[in-house]
Amino acid sequence: QVQLVESGGGLVQPGGSLRLSCAASLSSFSAYTMGWYRQAPGKQRELVATTTGGGSTNYADSVKGRFTISRDNAKNTVYLQMNSLKPEDTAVYYCNAKVMLINYWGQGTQVTVSS
Repeated sequence: QVQLVESGGGLVQPGGSLRLSCAASLSSFSAYTMGWYRQAPGKQRELVATTTGGGSTNYADSVKGRFTISRDNAKNTVYLQMNSLKPEDTAVYYCNAKVMLINYWGQGTQVTVSS
């Protein structure tokens, strides 16, 4: 059973920073693509960033240059460093693991950007 536990969300002012973490109970963690998605009220869940087992990364255009995804394979953890946050970044952020064509999700962590 794959479990993903996110942490690090909260309330931040525009222009501020937050770092999300996702701890995965997943054997062979380093082999799998991990990602962050987000869902704002009334909107569909959307991709934020992914990182493959080989270390390649992919970002949504809306976060390029502001967000950085990284992983620590020794700790089975993936991170999302979010800088220059904007009100439109407000959403529930979900960690994702793609394992053998199956998507696993964490419970989500709320990020609110507001003055």
